[in-house]
This record gives sequence, structure tokens and C-alpha cells, in this order.
Amino acid sequence: MKVSILGGTGAFGRALAERLRDLDFDVAVGSRDHQRGSERGVDLGVRGGSNEEILEDADLVVLAVKSNAALDTARELADAIGQTPVLCVASDLLFTEHGILPGRDARSLAEELSELIEAPVASGLQSVSAVELAANEVLDQDALIAGDDLRAKEPALELAGKLVGGRAFDAGPLANSRALEAMTAVILNVNKQYRAHAGLRLTGVPDK
Repeated sequence: MKVSILGGTGAFGRALAERLRDLDFDVAVGSRDHQRGSERGVDLGVRGGSNEEILEDADLVVLAVKSNAALDTARELADAIGQTPVLCVASDLLFTEHGILPGRDARSLAEELSELIEAPVASGLQSVSAVELAANEVLDQDALIAGDDLRAKEPALELAGKLVGGRAFDAGPLANSRALEAMTAVILNVNKQYRAHAGLRLTGVPDK
């Protein structure tokens, strides 16, 4: 599978690119600047270039830019993305003196994204951190993927299933990305309180 990571020069995007590279995915990382994207690709041992360049011939686009730039990035690249399925991994968060809170009360970031582009959108991997991806250890957790269109959900589930050491689950329609994105705040608060790197594990679901 050819996976193009928008935001591949950021911490999460870099760590994801390395993980997928080691899992034998055909990975490309992009940046607004061609040279920066190319240099990052060389550093990571994957293809690199401008955002527009890496979108060519992609099977799945991972939108890994920061949440406050995700929608603007997608809007700018809507034509280049075309009908290529997109996996949104971002969450809007509020950092307050009382703790980390979900940044949205209504629609999720992924739902808004789906209205900006023609491509099918899935949402997931919000429980996986850049720190965990960068560590040279098996990710001992499950992954949840939400989406309305199988064209995006199926490749996202395939990627997630290989990425984590646990299992990848279909979490239902894209509207459930509201819960997935909000869960990021819960996990970050737990990690901060207990100095841990917690993830998600579902119990009671038989292995296939």
C-alpha cells in the first residue's frame, strides 16, 4: 500500500513514517516546501517532497498535521487529494489549568474534513502517540477506526492492524469520531497523572 503522510515532517508524522517503513509500506512524507519534504524523506529512508507531489498515486492519505491546521491543509490540497481515501488522526484539544479537555462539543474534526473534500474520510489512531510510535517496541494496544465509506475505512483498518500489536476494530460511522477524538483527552490526562503511556484495549471481543 502506498501511504502519503501530510504532516510527515512533524513528530507524529515522522514516527508514523518510520513505523510504516519498517512494516514494508511504500511511504511518502510531505511538506509545504519541496526541499524540506525531500530532506525529511532522505532522513527517514522514504519518499519525500511537497504535499502535492507525494499525493500522486497514493492509496491512502494520512492527515497528520496539527489539529489547528488540518482543515486549512485539506482545503488547500482538496484538488490534489481528489478521490484518494483519507485517514484523519488529529484531535482538537484544550489545555487548561484543570487538565486536558476535548476541544469540540459538536461535530468532530473528521466530520468537518469530510465536508471539505470529495475523498472518503476515516478517523482513527487518536490513542496512539508519537512517543509510542518512536519507541522501538511493539504497540500493545487496539486501534479503532470510524468512517461511513468502506473505500477509506478498509485501507485504514489494514494500516492500523499492522501498526499496532493488538487488533484494529471497525468503530462504526464517522460520527463516532467525536468519541475517538475526545478519548485522546482522557488518555493524555491518565498518562500525565500516572506518568504512563496508556493506550486502548478492548475486552470481550474474540480474536478472529
